[in-house]
Amino acid sequence: MMPVLEAVPNFSEGRDPEFLREVTTEMEREGVEVLDASADRDHHRSVVTLVGAPEQVEAALVASARVAIERIDLRRHRGVHPRIGAIDVAPLVPLVRTPMETAVASARRVADGIAALGVPVYLYGRASSENASLPALRRGGFEALRDGFPEGRKPCLSAGRRAAHPTAGATCVGARPLLLAWNLVVEGVSRSALASLARELRESDGGIPGVRALALHLEESGLAQLSMNLEDADTRDPDVVFEAAEAGVRSRGGRVVATEVIGMIPDTLVLRTSARRLRLLDAHPGRLLSARLAGHLARRGASDLEALVSWVRTCGSAVPDHVRRAAERLALPSTITPIPGDPA
Repeated sequence: MMPVLEAVPNFSEGRDPEFLREVTTEMEREGVEVLDASADRDHHRSVVTLVGAPEQVEAALVASARVAIERIDLRRHRGVHPRIGAIDVAPLVPLVRTPMETAVASARRVADGIAALGVPVYLYGRASSENASLPALRRGGFEALRDGFPEGRKPCLSAGRRAAHPTAGATCVGARPLLLAWNLVVEGVSRSALASLARELRESDGGIPGVRALALHLEESGLAQLSMNLEDADTRDPDVVFEAAEAGVRSRGGRVVATEVIGMIPDTLVLRTSARRLRLLDAHPGRLLSARLAGHLARRGASDLEALVSWVRTCGSAVPDHVRRAAERLALPSTITPIPGDPA
């Protein structure tokens, strides 16, 4: 099948709607599809979810980084979410049986592209040879990198600098499995009590595997928020995490009033939560209508696709370059040989 990557870049700007419009426009010019784009004033952060072929996603991320570098000045940035860069985090996620190696290779090319713009880059997750942790790389925020890189935290690509870019900071580029980013809005719990619950839940403090958690107070909205990430969400049960968080809030005299998912909602969240709540029998991903329909449509189109690529291959150099490149992207790598006329 055609390789598909998802990218979920986070930008340190959540109060200027024009910025988000400009960023998503630049992405779409590179041929990707933007599935979701949201901004939060308290976090002072925007998150975009986009999908496409690897080369399209790579170009879209570098194009959006160029906008962020031009538009964002971290010296004036204040928000509750940790950050080290204008384009703060750029994770790549392989979808639809695309191998992780594809995401890793793309992440490293994106890192090269952003470093070429003058911004130091850290690689994290599967893109890092040490499987570097994102929270460790962002410890202390932009301010910790402004006057020089701390001992043991030299960037993978320095962009010729001895410290972070003076206004755009540094960027973390990674490759990882699917992640669930969600915020629980809580009332009736003090800041210190919510902070203790975050420590209780997160894996790094001995809590639930795959969970990262922060207790945040949102000044503009006046809300308390338990902000969590569940890593490798396809192999873990979000409902277990939610129940533990909800029980912890109740035990401290409060209640969870809302759940906000950042970006797209993973099927695993809906399926596993529904299965548990409704006591569904035989609940597994193969019974999701959306997944089965997507597979059906892909199979229906496969024979037509092979016929098209075979015709392009037969015609060779008589086919316009842009048509041949499109055929390459659509080709099934396991069954279709390279098209004549391609550069070695």
